[in-house]
Amino acid sequence: MGESPEELAATGLTTGAVARRLGVSPTTLRSWDRRYGIGPAVRSDGRHRRWTGQDVAMLETMCRLTSTGVPPAEAARVAKAQSDDVPSGADDTAAAAIAHAAPRPAGRARPAGPLPLGDVRQECRGIARAAVRLDAPAVREQLSAAVEEHGLTVAWQEVMVPTLHAVGRKWASSGDRYVEVEHLLSWQVSGTLHRHTRPQPRRGDAAAPGPAVLACVPGEQHTLPLEALNAGLSEAGLPTRMFGAAVPAEALMAAVDRLGPAAVVLWAQARSSATLPLAQHVAAAQWGVKGARRQPLVILAGPGWLGRSTHGMARPNSLKDAVDLLAGLYGTYGG
Repeated sequence: MGESPEELAATGLTTGAVARRLGVSPTTLRSWDRRYGIGPAVRSDGRHRRWTGQDVAMLETMCRLTSTGVPPAEAARVAKAQSDDVPSGADDTAAAAIAHAAPRPAGRARPAGPLPLGDVRQECRGIARAAVRLDAPAVREQLSAAVEEHGLTVAWQEVMVPTLHAVGRKWASSGDRYVEVEHLLSWQVSGTLHRHTRPQPRRGDAAAPGPAVLACVPGEQHTLPLEALNAGLSEAGLPTRMFGAAVPAEALMAAVDRLGPAAVVLWAQARSSATLPLAQHVAAAQWGVKGARRQPLVILAGPGWLGRSTHGMARPNSLKDAVDLLAGLYGTYGG
């Protein structure tokens, strides 16, 4: 997936490509170059920055040291010493001296280590590294780049979800050490989804089907999958009403009665919150004149519904499946 050492030596990488590979923002790379001299050895035409394999290796050392709490100026000295081929072991000695000279304040938690990503897209690794460093600008830039390159649905399923799951697994196995990483990553994912949610035009046809209602069941706080669906439906030009986390049953039914939605998506992350009687009550709602009454299609989304009897209700397996299902539903209405 990456360039060979020979290709890097011959052409080098752009700053953007290096930033994506290492999980830092281009602004951070430029700042390191300006402040500490951690920059490309060669600049084409005297202006454009091209990073060689040796430059990238120096940056990897810089990232590794700063992620463990070494001050950037000291990390830069060690990284440049390695790049200049100092005698074997000298860089390790220097790093040890730095760690000894700049101990962490008493009681401060150790920095988070690498996340268990497995076989995933390269973008996941860059985002994970940036999240572990709590580098919010880099996380934001890389998430947006993934959406621009792959589209929202693929970016959600193959980039955002695997990285979020990796943080969740690490959190579950490490106590509270990774809470800050999970919160930062979730917030940046949410922001990315909101930035890529298109405004919805007003629908002037009173006979047209109502919007798709997206709601978490009572007690359910996990909204990111619904935010992804809302963005995906907006990308497809389909009308939605997003109600978010823990919608009370009475409020949900009031919204259904007022909107007359073509579909209601109920998200449940946990089995304990997946209330089948509520879903059945929503599915039984009716509106319209006698002889032409409509009912909503109830779509049960999330792992909380697994193993439940869902006769007459849809259970999509992925974001793409849900978007395709709703697109087909509105197509049958001629919407």
